[in-house]
Amino acid sequence: MSQSEHPGVIMAGEMAEQPGILRRLLTEGAGAVRETAAAVAARRPRFVLLSARGTSDNAALYAKYLLEIRRGLPCGLASMSTVTAYGARPDLSDVLFVTVSQSGGSPDLVSSARAAREAGAITLAVTNSPDSPLAAVSEFHVDVLAGAERALPATKTYTATLLALYLFVEGLAGGAGAAAGVLPDRAEALLARQDEVRDLAARYRFAERMVITSRGYGYPTAKEAALKLMETSYIPALAYSGADLLHGPLAMVDNVSPVIAVVPEGRGGEVLRPVLDRLRGRGADLCVLGPAEAAATASAGFVLPTEGVAEEVQPVLEILPLQLLAYEVTIARGQDPDAPRALAKVTRTR
Repeated sequence: MSQSEHPGVIMAGEMAEQPGILRRLLTEGAGAVRETAAAVAARRPRFVLLSARGTSDNAALYAKYLLEIRRGLPCGLASMSTVTAYGARPDLSDVLFVTVSQSGGSPDLVSSARAAREAGAITLAVTNSPDSPLAAVSEFHVDVLAGAERALPATKTYTATLLALYLFVEGLAGGAGAAAGVLPDRAEALLARQDEVRDLAARYRFAERMVITSRGYGYPTAKEAALKLMETSYIPALAYSGADLLHGPLAMVDNVSPVIAVVPEGRGGEVLRPVLDRLRGRGADLCVLGPAEAAATASAGFVLPTEGVAEEVQPVLEILPLQLLAYEVTIARGQDPDAPRALAKVTRTR
């Protein structure tokens, strides 16, 4: 069975694996994550630097929200080129340097983690590859247990990484991450609604540009959704925080280019409401993914099952219909989401 005869078969299969991977991580991996978190917490880091590329960068942004909101730890996103290209060696004493990478093989990630450790940082690698070069140069490692990922668009490694990061952040304070227990069943129910997503995809098949927005914990979801759409369907998709959208980019919104708003149940959704009002006021072709009452106010909507789900773990669910949307739009446009042009599974940047 050739890939060309069945475009998207690999991506579809890996998306379907996600509920089982989430269960596995909760049952088989959570203990090891808690042990790692306890060891890191004992070192009392004063600051966190997060290092990543691509999909993993969006997962790292999620970790930034978790660490600042849940643990009160100030965080920054590392600029790797300051070390790898310019040779800077900042003092990283008492800094937790977290590198997020599915493969753990990109040279700049490995080099920056090694340099961070030499500069005094506590180094943690979060990967899907415990035998990777990144894991080898880092003091601590968290395995996201997603299994081999063959499709070029990362799906199952993204949600597994989100869950692993959540468990780690909760573990820093001795918590077990109980709020994540609902995720596997909810994920299974969401993935079963592919027909609804296919209807949305028909709406966006001929889109020439898309805007995706959210706030709070939902912002990493918006960025990851935009990346998935761009790398599979080649539609230019721009992701903005709802606050940033109002600071200029709102001017490009019209009734032709679709806008997708990811509306969390919680504080993120509350502060996004004025943005939704402004978008509706501009006559935007607005699709809302979120609670039923928010979805009902838009041109199109997809109701997320967020009742009883803590806001900090909702991103694990929010991305699932958007992964499906990227897949369905790509298929509708006659392209193969398993084989995006010009991409490789391990991107070797320096």
